[in-house]
Amino acid sequence: MRQKELRLITTFHTTADALACERACKEQGFSGRIIPVPRQLSAGCGLAWSCEPGKEEEFAEFLKEHGVEFDEMATILF
Repeated sequence: MRQKELRLITTFHTTADALACERACKEQGFSGRIIPVPRQLSAGCGLAWSCEPGKEEEFAEFLKEHGVEFDEMATILF
């Protein structure tokens, strides 16, 4: 079984925003990946971005600069 670790999870209202996040992150070198929304959270589209915790403000600003709207950010064991 995989060891759980703290992750910053960002949820989105739409699939288009989730995919725009993935595209922008890959282009700019932000590490992370698209995942199904964990049970502890909820999201309109069912997709979320998982990355290292501790960069909430930086990541929120990055998404804003790239025109990506997100629902919420949470640091959880995943």
